[in-house]
Amino acid sequence: MASPDSTTRIAARTSIIESIRGFTLKGIRIDKEELKHKIIMPEYLRFAMREAIKSKGAESGLDYANAANGNSGEAPEGPLVVFINSRSGGRHGPELKVRLQELMSEEQVFDLSDVRPHEFVQYGLSCLEKFAGLGDRCAKETREKLRVVVAGGDGTVGWVLGCLGDLNKQGQMPVPPVAVIPLGTGNDLSRSFGWGGSFPFNWKSGVKRTLQKATKGPVCRLDSWDIVISMPAGEKVDTPHALKPTEDCTLDQGLEVEGELPEKVACHEGVFYNYFSIGMDAQVAYGFHHLRNEKPYLAQGPITNKLIYSGYTCTQGWFFTPCIANPSLRGLKNILRIHIKRANCSDWESIPVPSSVRAIVALNLHSYASGRNPWGNLKPKYMEKKGFVEAHADDGLLEIFGLKQGWHASFVMVELISAKHIAQASSIRFEFRGGEWKEAFMQMDGEPWKQPMNKEYSTFVEIKRVPFQSVMVSGE
Repeated sequence: MASPDSTTRIAARTSIIESIRGFTLKGIRIDKEELKHKIIMPEYLRFAMREAIKSKGAESGLDYANAANGNSGEAPEGPLVVFINSRSGGRHGPELKVRLQELMSEEQVFDLSDVRPHEFVQYGLSCLEKFAGLGDRCAKETREKLRVVVAGGDGTVGWVLGCLGDLNKQGQMPVPPVAVIPLGTGNDLSRSFGWGGSFPFNWKSGVKRTLQKATKGPVCRLDSWDIVISMPAGEKVDTPHALKPTEDCTLDQGLEVEGELPEKVACHEGVFYNYFSIGMDAQVAYGFHHLRNEKPYLAQGPITNKLIYSGYTCTQGWFFTPCIANPSLRGLKNILRIHIKRANCSDWESIPVPSSVRAIVALNLHSYASGRNPWGNLKPKYMEKKGFVEAHADDGLLEIFGLKQGWHASFVMVELISAKHIAQASSIRFEFRGGEWKEAFMQMDGEPWKQPMNKEYSTFVEIKRVPFQSVMVSGE
């Protein structure tokens, strides 16, 4: 697997011009038939994988082995499969799906409303590997060269990365690297790896160029982060898609819990790739998502979403806190304790929560809230003084920062100032105790939820790096 410097610096893409550049190869004409020859798999393999996924059995596709007639031919130079969230991108989602099917075979384009990524991994890829195990050289080379393109927002990209990450646990190597067609609102993962921040105006011609880049682009690494939430049993919480209930809920034993623990706990587990946050930013995101679900006609595309989001922010009390402040509008210091492990250190360390902070973010990438860099480009002397190192997407560290009131957050987002730097950490434990707070708001890679708080017992959120890194294709 060819790879550039594994510590590729992450640079956020913010302008429309950069977004278009990230989606195209300027001045290069891509011949449609040559592209098809390069990316389309042999028919018998496509049909075998389709049948395996449809019947939910990897062996089901082996009936197509006879179709090769002992001559399976050559593997394509750059075989691709595409996962598309056709509900993303406003009206462009369905149109893009049709365009992709024109450029590739229909069997290599998966609509996520019909085929889930784990079904492709469990049945489609396993079928390909079974052909390879039977001595099919074409299937073996196709599996080794295979790359994945995800057309969707950050949540969709994370979903696919998580399912592909299971291949590491099962020893099914190599893990196909992932390229992105940005269809979401923020598209921070797409920006971070050079695929642009929005769906371009010239998308019909741009799709060919994107598929071309997906076959040839260098491979980069991306840290992913396990998150475990432990709360007193009996609390009702509507968690996002990325969090799943789990029976295995063991917190790090190296850090003792102060106070009593409940007799029974409920646990959820998930993985994130960009950020986890607590506080007002999550509250605004939660309200916006519910507003959009109640009035879907408002969600006509990324630009409309951003305008509505900005307006909604002004209604949530982040800019103007009443003089008789409700406890839910006060700083996080009232309900939160933070412990971290620093780089190359096995001991937990308590970190003070700044009294003025009303949102705390643990960030993996240099792109947050549609391409902003709230951590900032820090000067060497400042980093040395604070004990920080230069941030990368594959350095095994999260940057923890705080946002104060809405005015402070606004200046941070336009990069006039940096956020409130708190720490860099290889592991984090957040401990919440409700007091007068009945609930807190959290979000993970753009998926927000309302977390109930308990007066008597703490809720814990523990974050640790996944041992295996995700694999991305650079669009630079």
